[in-house]
Parts: sequence; C-alpha cells; structure tokens
Amino acid sequence: MAYTDDAIRDLTRRVFELWQDDTTDLAPDVMRQSVHAYLDQDRFEFESDRIFKHLPLALALGSELPGPDTYKAMDVMGVPVLLTRGADGAARAFLNVCRHRGSPLCVPGSGSAQRLSCPYHAWTYDTAGDLVGMFGAHTFGDVDRDHLSLTPLACAEKAGFVFACLTPGVTFDIDTFLGDFAPYVSALDLDQWHIFEQRTLDGPGWKVAWDGYLEGYHQERLHPKTVGLNTIGNLMAHDTWGPHQRIVFGRKSLPKLVGQPEDEWNLDEHIRLIHSIFPNVSISGILGDFCLLSQLFPGPTADTSLTIQTVLCRHEPSTDEEREVAEQFSALVLQAVRDEDYWVGFQIQNALKSGATAEVLFGRNEPSLQHYHHAVERYAELSVDREN
Repeated sequence: MAYTDDAIRDLTRRVFELWQDDTTDLAPDVMRQSVHAYLDQDRFEFESDRIFKHLPLALALGSELPGPDTYKAMDVMGVPVLLTRGADGAARAFLNVCRHRGSPLCVPGSGSAQRLSCPYHAWTYDTAGDLVGMFGAHTFGDVDRDHLSLTPLACAEKAGFVFACLTPGVTFDIDTFLGDFAPYVSALDLDQWHIFEQRTLDGPGWKVAWDGYLEGYHQERLHPKTVGLNTIGNLMAHDTWGPHQRIVFGRKSLPKLVGQPEDEWNLDEHIRLIHSIFPNVSISGILGDFCLLSQLFPGPTADTSLTIQTVLCRHEPSTDEEREVAEQFSALVLQAVRDEDYWVGFQIQNALKSGATAEVLFGRNEPSLQHYHHAVERYAELSVDREN
C-alpha cells in the first residue's frame, strides 16, 4: 500500500485517540430510513437504474486486461459487457452484442485475441470494436461497416480500475466523479497486486448486503472467529469525498501503543483501511499482504444481489507456505461474507417483510451508512434532474 508512513501514522494516532476516549467518529444524529427503501420493487428499479446504469461503475481491475488485445466479458445486471484493451493499450467498453443478429461475441470470462469472432455467423471485430470481417461478405449485400461497429459504452481507466457506464450514450468525467478520492485509491496500487482467486456470491438485497460493508458495529458479535478476531468493534475513523468513503478500523493490537513512542510504532499492525467507491466497490485491506475487493450489484429484484469477490495478494505466492497462507485468507473472507454477513442479511431481508417495523435505524456510530443512503437518494434525484 503506497500510503506514506506519515499518513499511516496520522490515521493510527486518530484511531488510537478514539479508542482511548472510548468513542468513535459520529454522525450528528440518528437517521431513520423507511423499510420501503429495502423492499419496494418500484423504488428498487428506479434507484438501481439511475445509479447503477447511469453512473460509472468500476467493472474490472486494470490488471484484468493485462496487455494489448486482451478482453473480459461479463454480465452486469443483465447487460452484456465486453471490456477490451486495444492494440494501442487503451481500455474500452462495449455491449457484447454482434451487430448482425445480436449474438454475444464472447462467453463470460477473460482472454487474449486480436480478433473476436461471433459464434453464430463469424462476423469478426477487433479489440477497438471495429467490424473487420464478414463471412460471405460478397453474398451478404451492401452495408456500411463503419456503422456496424460494436456499440460503445463510456469507459475510463483510473486509479487501477476500468470504469464503464452500462447505458449506451451516457457519458461521464471520471476525474469529476472520483474527485479528490482518486489519489487515495491510486495509492493502493491495486493494478500491481496478484489476483489469487475470484468468485461470485449470491446475496440478499443490494442495500441489506451493502450495509454490512460500511460499519464495524457488528464485527465482534457476528464475526468472533473471523474478522472480529483482529478488529475492535464499534470503532472507526470516517472520511468522505463526495459519495465515496474511507473507513479506518482499529485492530486489537492498539493497546500495545499505550506509552509507546510514535517513532516505535509498527505502522502495518494497528489499523485496517476500507476504501468504498460509490456505489458498490469495497477495497478492504485486512492483513498487510492481502486485500479483499468486493463488487456488489443489485439482482433482478429488491431482495437479491450478486457480489464479485476478488482475493488479492501483494505478490504472487511462490511457495507452498505462501499459497497456504493465501488460501487461509481466502477461506476467512469467504466465511465472513457468505456464511456470516450474507447469512444474517438473508434473514434481515425476510424479516423486514414481516411488518414488525416501519423504519430502519442508523445510529450516530454508523456515519458511513448514513452517508451512503443520503448519497443514493441524492444521485437518484440528480439523475432525474439531468434528464428534465
């Protein structure tokens, strides 16, 4: 992680002082949110369209397109997306749809190819999206190939990620969207890390699932044998940049700092950083040599979601011992998210339908949750305003 020692020391001092004072960063007041925000299908469809289909989404690490003429095909909320890195090295995004009869060009996954050929009629495209070959062209008839390129999606590469918008014709300025948060994400050097494992997880509704990524209030109770082994519950420093956030958790080694001069602090030991890119990316550095990247997408209904969970190692494991440690980390985060967070999330999703309560509460000690839900409402409204 490319944060300077002084920056890590400042964050450690900040969390240490909160711990000493038996407090945490606080919101001004308790926030109340209607359960309809979690259950109403019409609201869900409106918000997921306005936010997830009209804002830039971090769909891949730059390292997932490792060189010229590489690609990644994926289905994102029912939208077939094709990410490529062209011969010129530029990242691009398209709808993964042949312009002849609509067949997907590539099955979900990654690969390397100078030409991408439709499996139906062998129309062929290059990684810049241009139609470069038509089987039996002399018998097909006159068409303008320049108007039959793959349908582009707005795309930008920034801070180690490839961002794209799922709606054709909608543009964005990634520098404006990330703002002053970009240097903090860039400092993580994620495109230099090794992808050890990647998997998909079914989850409860988007908001129920995402709430668990944004607070540590539950960690000691729900995660006593996983994340809670090392992290102090109900303790966080919280910073925001527009809709984006950084959470700094304290680790259970903090008491070692009592009476210890700051120049003797082990800066890799005492805090855990979570960077949250709005609306759905969590970058969690739980241990120094490992990182968990989570990309969460709404499912087709208000009570479903899908998470791409990527386990990153600072360096590719080269020995049996290093691979074993990486596998242990991977198993730990899988258990914490799938078997603990999402296990209780599914129960919450069902319980909210019972009518037991009309609202969900976010405490003052949950400022990151309050910030996120305010951002959802604000960006949904802004999307409408831009179209009116």
